[in-house]
Amino acid sequence: MPVPSLSLAEWIVLTLVDEGPAHGFAIAALTAEDGDVGRAWHVPRPIVYRAADRLTAAGLLVVTETTAGHRGPQRSILTTTEAGAAAVADWLARPVGHVRDLRSEFLVKLALLTRRGCALDALVAAQREVLAPLEPALARRRAEATGFTAILAAWRHENARAALSFLDGLA
Repeated sequence: MPVPSLSLAEWIVLTLVDEGPAHGFAIAALTAEDGDVGRAWHVPRPIVYRAADRLTAAGLLVVTETTAGHRGPQRSILTTTEAGAAAVADWLARPVGHVRDLRSEFLVKLALLTRRGCALDALVAAQREVLAPLEPALARRRAEATGFTAILAAWRHENARAALSFLDGLA
């Protein structure tokens, strides 16, 4: 079964549940602004629960048990399905396609891989392979552009250069 198109929040929830059985409240704590993953990309609690519902409906998560909450409603313990675990492994190894996605998706992947104790080298090298050819193309576009197009081209070129420098520093 193919994996549906997932939002970044859904990938984060799926990947965190893949670390081990968890309930939505625990995932929301990790994705809070000061949470372990939320420092890279904040996912509000309602979005965590919505993502968990969608991932369950897609067959990527399953409710394995329901426990009584201390003061609130019952908590559903979630685990990944075989398809969910495979999707996570594939997603974590896949570089992002655009420089603009380094701040969001790539940084989150680094946080999630670090939580798992995984080496970052393969993802960093794959990401560099994707971005390296873009830099000279952006430099050419910058040199040829005029007006606001030149400003935008300069912005994109400098971001690509900074991204490559960042990746080199991680390698």
